[in-house]
Amino acid sequence: MSLTRVDLNLLVALDVLLAERSVTRAADRLGLSQPGMSNTLTRLRKLFGDPLLVRQGLTLVPTPRAESLRQPVREALSLIQHALDNRPGFDPASDHATFTVSCSDYSLLMLIGPLVRRLAAAAPGLTIQVLPRVADAVRLLRDGEADLVIEPAEIMPDVALPSMRLFADRWVCCVWEGTTEVGDQMTMETYLRLGHLVYSAVRGHPVSIVDTYLAQAKVARRIEFTVESFLLAPFLLQGTDLVAVVPERAAGHLRRTAAVRFLEPPLQLPAITEMLWWHPRHTVDPAHAWLRARIAEIAAELDQTDPVGSTDLPPVDLHARPLPTASAAASPLRTAPSM
Repeated sequence: MSLTRVDLNLLVALDVLLAERSVTRAADRLGLSQPGMSNTLTRLRKLFGDPLLVRQGLTLVPTPRAESLRQPVREALSLIQHALDNRPGFDPASDHATFTVSCSDYSLLMLIGPLVRRLAAAAPGLTIQVLPRVADAVRLLRDGEADLVIEPAEIMPDVALPSMRLFADRWVCCVWEGTTEVGDQMTMETYLRLGHLVYSAVRGHPVSIVDTYLAQAKVARRIEFTVESFLLAPFLLQGTDLVAVVPERAAGHLRRTAAVRFLEPPLQLPAITEMLWWHPRHTVDPAHAWLRARIAEIAAELDQTDPVGSTDLPPVDLHARPLPTASAAASPLRTAPSM
């Protein structure tokens, strides 16, 4: 197929059709009439020699050929848009931009909250939209639904996208301050005997890094409650003998919301290494790079601060030790696992 035969507007229409899977909604997005959008779909089918979208019930379903076109068309249009914009730089004091970030409530608390407060003064024209976590964070970046993703490296070990290490953290046990079932130390016997409150990583995946690790180590717990946000943990622990594990750097925030206390886990738990991910098409974008740098500054301040100030636990070196293997799960915890 010769490029001279291709109308760029057809590719714009194809991108919207594949996203909406509806001629009516695609027409609304592009400001066209429904007959005009139908005519555009006919031209696209003729251009590619494929139906592209076929009706299945009340919706349109992309053909395999259409699915193969989705990502390259989206990336090509993004590059063309970037070339057309071609701004020499980014002035945070006067420029306007909107960025979408997918992250956990933990990252929202530790990073995005401080970021928004700083942007209010440094970049009043920037808007941050936060998306909840999804099972396939790479797809969000690939399809342009998110500009940035913040996730632990431990759950995205093989992702071949640009990334930046943000900060390290570790897990600690959290219990209601008034429980009499737990003394000054959390023993393995107590840890296994008490009921547990756990929170899922994403909707539809009711396990976290810790849950996966303990399952692999064959450490059986009695899980009584599962919630989608660790921020709910201190409230749900009140008046119970339940135990939860929470990131230590968040402990100070949690303590201010409810009467809870923190203890060393009775076994080594995996590290948390928060990472920032983005699609390579955004790497040289001035506004995107400026925002990444601001997030990195906040993360660096966190990483240089010992999280122990939030708890009553002894200080640990978050960088010095290797990540423990599942075979070490039954060993008593003397020092924190490395990040």
